[in-house]
Amino acid sequence: MNKIEHIGIAVKDLAKANELFALIFGKPHYKVEEVISEGVKTSFFEVGPNKIELLEGTNENSPISKFIEKKGEGIHHIAFAVDNILAEVERLKNEGFIVLNEIPKKGADNKLVVFIHPKSTNGVLIELCQDAS
Repeated sequence: MNKIEHIGIAVKDLAKANELFALIFGKPHYKVEEVISEGVKTSFFEVGPNKIELLEGTNENSPISKFIEKKGEGIHHIAFAVDNILAEVERLKNEGFIVLNEIPKKGADNKLVVFIHPKSTNGVLIELCQDAS
């Protein structure tokens, strides 16, 4: 793993959260994107060399909507940049981690993504990200 790619924060209202975080960071978000297959609308902020991704569920069955219903708004996941997502998935599986999707999915911000189940990571949902291009 190369670095923290971003930290994902689940929010109920993306527009209101964008206003709040723009005040916190002193600048607006740089991108809003919907990932229809995941039922999520995202917004990204750059904070120094790091990114914060705000996530709003677009329907009641989306993973983000279910997360907020169960746990409330807050940190949803930590994403790590990797050079070879398939090799990282295989390595982590061999180490005994539970992989939620072994085949990378198209995620926001032009990334291929795989998630590691929080049951195997002390309660933290881990996302692996590789540039899709």
